[in-house]
Amino acid sequence: MKRVAIIGIGTTPFKTRYLDKTYFELAYDATKLALEDSNKNGAEITHDDLQSTIYGIYNELFERQFMPDIFINSYIGMNNKPGTRIATGGATGGYTVRMAYAEIASGLSDLNLCLGVEKCNDCYDEQTGTTTPEVLNSIAYSTDMTYEYPMGVMAASSYVSMVNAHFEEFGNPTEEQMALVSVKNHENAMNNPKAQSPMEITVEDVMNSRIICYPFKLLDCCLYSEASAALILASEDKVTELKVENPIWITGVGAANTDCFIGNREDMGRLYSNIYAAKAAYKMAGLEYDKIKSQIDLAELHDAFSGQEVISYEELGFVPFGEGGKWIESGGPLMDGEVPCCPSGGLIGCGHAVGATGIMSTGEAALQLRGDAGKHQVKTIENGRAISHSIGGPGAAYAAIIVMENEEGMKK
Repeated sequence: MKRVAIIGIGTTPFKTRYLDKTYFELAYDATKLALEDSNKNGAEITHDDLQSTIYGIYNELFERQFMPDIFINSYIGMNNKPGTRIATGGATGGYTVRMAYAEIASGLSDLNLCLGVEKCNDCYDEQTGTTTPEVLNSIAYSTDMTYEYPMGVMAASSYVSMVNAHFEEFGNPTEEQMALVSVKNHENAMNNPKAQSPMEITVEDVMNSRIICYPFKLLDCCLYSEASAALILASEDKVTELKVENPIWITGVGAANTDCFIGNREDMGRLYSNIYAAKAAYKMAGLEYDKIKSQIDLAELHDAFSGQEVISYEELGFVPFGEGGKWIESGGPLMDGEVPCCPSGGLIGCGHAVGATGIMSTGEAALQLRGDAGKHQVKTIENGRAISHSIGGPGAAYAAIIVMENEEGMKK
């Protein structure tokens, strides 16, 4: 297999709604930013040099357009080149990075574009005068339409059942521990100019926000966003040819799909897709699951809900099972902690433009390793390694983990 590097990163601001842009215009903006970044990184390329595109677009109803990728393909000037679309719920971005990596590692291309976009809030509901019912209904179509949808299952209720089962087994995460995640990620977002929800809040603020789906409260949940994110990936030969100054190498890729019905799982309080994806990615990168906390510098986690981030600490190997709540209490995932988690603000602080999110988080981790994350730069990069994490779909059935290393990390 060929070695693969990220050489360009572009992300638009995450917003409630772009009134003045279509989804393909947003996709264009992220592509342009990624090309500009690659040029700053030493690679003088244009869209004509890109050999293919992998598109991350979760929900056709959001875009109000079936096969939206082909319209983006034409708009960004990629006619007569291959393009493939990925749609795996909240994990769409992570799986899109995985496919873009695989295409170059296999030799199908040497330089490609990994592009995610979502524009959900044009789904206006005339009766309520808001977009929320249509957005939620579009997401609900991802559940089982035979039994779950008629019972009113939504994203929050799907995740909360797993968090509650985890609490029944381990006594965590408590509501206060989940609130600490929200406080952390909203605060991190204050240093990210592209974040949708930067806020200085307290645990009490989170606890006093209205109940969405017990014990999730409003401030425990991410906001659905409109945004686009892009990465440019290149083979090692192309990195050398283009004289890229600071490539970030993808050294581990792991993914897993678990049972989409939570009740069929051996343990309802586990997100098994997380565990299998993490172990596969770490093994590929030559890292150890039980020692991962000492081998990476930071993690951009998929924190759609605060309680889910706490469980992810355990399933990604940062702490033993049942100790995720204690770890957030001790400050382990804070900016100055053992492994800073979601320095960008994550989904809770930055926002969740579903198809773009995992690409954004991968790009954010790469920027950290380059030392280019601006005001939310992690101060200490010792290992030269970071991970990004995506999870989603019915019952969080999909998960993807990407391990990245800078040049210093590759030497260790």
